[in-house]
Amino acid sequence: MDLKEGLLCVCRYLQPPGTWLQCALESRELLALCLKKLKASMAKVRLIDAGFLWTEPHTKRIMMKLSIQKEVMNGAILQKVFMVEFVIQPQMCEDCHRVEAKDFWKAVVQVRQKTVHKKTFYYLEQLILKHKLHQSTVRIKEIHEGIDFYYASKQHAQKMVEFLQCTVPCRSKVSQRLISHDVHSNTYNYKSTFSAELVPVCKDNVVCLSPRLAQSLGNMGQVCVCIRVTSSIHLIDPNTLQIAEVDGNTFWRHPFSSLCSPRQLEEFIVMDLHIIRDQRLGPSAGLKSSKVRDVRLALVWVQKTSEMDSSHQYHCRTFLGHLLNIGDLVLGFDFANANINDEFLNKMNPHHVPDVVRQSRNFWFKKKKKKKTKQKEFDTNRDLEEDEMLRKNVNIFRDASKVPVESETDEDGAPRISLTEMMEDLSLSDTTGGAGAEMMTD
Repeated sequence: MDLKEGLLCVCRYLQPPGTWLQCALESRELLALCLKKLKASMAKVRLIDAGFLWTEPHTKRIMMKLSIQKEVMNGAILQKVFMVEFVIQPQMCEDCHRVEAKDFWKAVVQVRQKTVHKKTFYYLEQLILKHKLHQSTVRIKEIHEGIDFYYASKQHAQKMVEFLQCTVPCRSKVSQRLISHDVHSNTYNYKSTFSAELVPVCKDNVVCLSPRLAQSLGNMGQVCVCIRVTSSIHLIDPNTLQIAEVDGNTFWRHPFSSLCSPRQLEEFIVMDLHIIRDQRLGPSAGLKSSKVRDVRLALVWVQKTSEMDSSHQYHCRTFLGHLLNIGDLVLGFDFANANINDEFLNKMNPHHVPDVVRQSRNFWFKKKKKKKTKQKEFDTNRDLEEDEMLRKNVNIFRDASKVPVESETDEDGAPRISLTEMMEDLSLSDTTGGAGAEMMTD
């Protein structure tokens, strides 16, 4: 058996750009790579068998056993077995050099949303995790009003912007800055910046549309409630149950903003309730809500829980008639006593502005006292429990430490996520061990 030598250059970070390959020891990919290096020297022989011989990993050597055949004379075939030794030489690839520099990037996507509570941002975060778009980033930096995604190539940044435009209403623009210029080869090196601004409207926000936009949406009321934000903004008129969808292009042509933040919501108690069963709309009215399951229009009389010692009550219409009962606690926005600076609302007829707009039934009133939870996590979980359409776009895992509940509602009537919609949780200790699990959670 003869011994031959070869050289293998291995990137110690195993990040394969271009011709660099990520190969495990004694794998088919590594065997094919080694045979390609011997292809020129074995042009006149035929390869019969090839395999690895075990060596100590710290020796930085790869031993291969090859069997070859060759016809010598008069049809006689000579077979020979010999060994080839490859020396592993650590070497960084070009992309690893750039990543090791920490601050290297060729494109950045700046995602912003100018709202107090970024429910749409949290929903977008779950979509990015589900589609694994964060894996191609060099660095992710959280800043005020948004997140910056840094990429090593402009193509990955463009893919991220296209994903944003397909999933949430947003507008984007791009700019680039010249870094270097080679006059001999006439090549330019640019850094690109993509700016994506999400619409400043989230689920449960009360908005006031412009008269022109309200007319184009089927003469619906100007004061509406946002019931969902996906690839478009879903609005409902609490007075007539008319629904409308506003896409990103329409929003930026006729922009509107939220009239209140979640901190301005007040708690009311339902004193009386009357369901409106026959609601007639005008001939030019838009679509009535059929996508929202069992939505019913109702007349309600409510009173603030902070003013129970008085007899002052508020009267208005709501689209939550299918959920409310006398004595329930609801969250709403008090228009009568609020100081709102909105261009379209100030021009409306005061008789058309409701005293109170109810957003949701306060299922979680008792739970907030029992469990201390951060506000942003609390509202995000509530949105997923209430909206089945949102749950279809995100991954929800089951916590094995919790007691399973089969019913879709709890004792207070609050919606739950059924077990059939949950995925089995992943256990890091099964694949990487205890040390690996701690490393991943850090």
